[in-house]
Amino acid sequence: MMGDDANLSVTIAHIVQRLKGTYLHSQIERHAKECLHQPEIKLESLKEDVRCFLKTSGWERKLQNAVYRELHSHLPPTHPAAPPEHLKEPLAYMRKAQATWEKRVLKSLNSMSSELGVPLARMRGAEEQKELRNKWNEMGTDEPDLSSFRPVYAPKDFLEVLVGLRNPNYDSSEDVSSRSHWGLIQAPLNVRDIPQLRQVFTELNLTTGQLGIDDNAHIHPGLKPVQSLMIKLRDQDSAAAQQYSRRGCSNGLRADLWALILNSTNQPPDVMHYEQLKTGVIQHDLLVDNLIYKDVKLTASNDDYYFVFEDFLYQVLLCFSRDTLVLEHFKYNSATPPKAYIQGKAGDEDFAVVYPPNGVIPFHGFSMYVAPLCYLYNEPSKLYSVFREMYVRYFFRLHSISSSPSGIVSLCLQFERLIQAHLPQLFYHLRQIGAQPLRMAFKWLVRAFSGYLSTDQLLLLWDRILGYDSLEIVAVLAAAVFAFRAENLMEVTSLASAEAVLADLSTLKVMPLIQIFLFATSM
Repeated sequence: MMGDDANLSVTIAHIVQRLKGTYLHSQIERHAKECLHQPEIKLESLKEDVRCFLKTSGWERKLQNAVYRELHSHLPPTHPAAPPEHLKEPLAYMRKAQATWEKRVLKSLNSMSSELGVPLARMRGAEEQKELRNKWNEMGTDEPDLSSFRPVYAPKDFLEVLVGLRNPNYDSSEDVSSRSHWGLIQAPLNVRDIPQLRQVFTELNLTTGQLGIDDNAHIHPGLKPVQSLMIKLRDQDSAAAQQYSRRGCSNGLRADLWALILNSTNQPPDVMHYEQLKTGVIQHDLLVDNLIYKDVKLTASNDDYYFVFEDFLYQVLLCFSRDTLVLEHFKYNSATPPKAYIQGKAGDEDFAVVYPPNGVIPFHGFSMYVAPLCYLYNEPSKLYSVFREMYVRYFFRLHSISSSPSGIVSLCLQFERLIQAHLPQLFYHLRQIGAQPLRMAFKWLVRAFSGYLSTDQLLLLWDRILGYDSLEIVAVLAAAVFAFRAENLMEVTSLASAEAVLADLSTLKVMPLIQIFLFATSM
């Protein structure tokens, strides 16, 4: 009990320290001082009166939302004696694999710079800056020659690294009763099975109303009316909004609900920060800018749902690459931001700088993390703020090696275990013809299905990611897709024909598939 109290005290101190000096802190302090001049504030009950004022004026709720965000986006401090790397990733073999992968990616980036004679960063000339500023809102009309640039890596390259993961302290031969050797992922992690998933996702059961299923029928008695939701939005309660999102958000209110859940307020300092990042893009040209241009051209620009947002994607991703606030998430991310050296100072740590400034090297498909959000936000600074929060809370886990339950390794293992347990004949058949299920599903997992589902269905899936503060639902859906197409997959005789069966997911309805797989699957 005393240990719990000590941990709570450390957590409180940690959050207080993080909120000190923020815009919210200064605003609360200013309003608290101003209220002292009001006649209803009495000296003998000063503390209670000021607290009451902050509550009635809405500042208490804003503080609660800020604390709620800190609790969800930053891991609580560990034991004071624990080394910092344990907060990032407790398993040594995972840390080693991640470090090796980072070296490989950085080497690929440096090789590209050397081969093409393109510096990692350079100052733009005055004329070039003026030209970029003038065409900021129509960068999609540019057709630069990107033929010599290639993505630093693609998801399939990353999958090969995950397949090679082994815990040196684990003897898999002792686990003779399991089907673990059928799958590609051999990392011994604990992942939830169907009974455990039913407990976690209990609001998704067959008797509870869901947006994504009950939309076109009469309102299900389990669904709360819009008036109730409007009250939640008026009260600006992040925790209540997150709970509501578990059963889906209506199209008209989704943007406000997601921003509330993520505590993305888009205050004047946020808008100013976005403008500063924009200035940074205009002043300096980075090698990774070409990777962003190339990725957008290869993915979103060729997508029927997202090609119209090409300009937004450039704006958001170019600003994101310069945002040093993103570096905060490396405190709880197993990855370490890559470093480059100032020209002529290679190897001298005094001249090492994080590159790119946000510490994130974009890969093939990275722009698809932003594209669906363009349907919700048409103000660039708001779109940017929400995307950054989504990234530092969820998306970074999809391309870094860790033992987190929402990390890509656990999602892959969970997907394989679900199919092995509930569709063993299908798994065995696909394995025999050289069509390992994970090789076909990995691209869905690493993008959280962005670019594969129709946008309305993707947003319903992401509602649940936010609602449950977990990416596990992505692995469940991947398994559910295989279950839905199982009959056709049992007929295929090659990898190519199996991929053809799973090529088009644009007609699938997400929530019926998840519900049936979780709650109508026999044990």
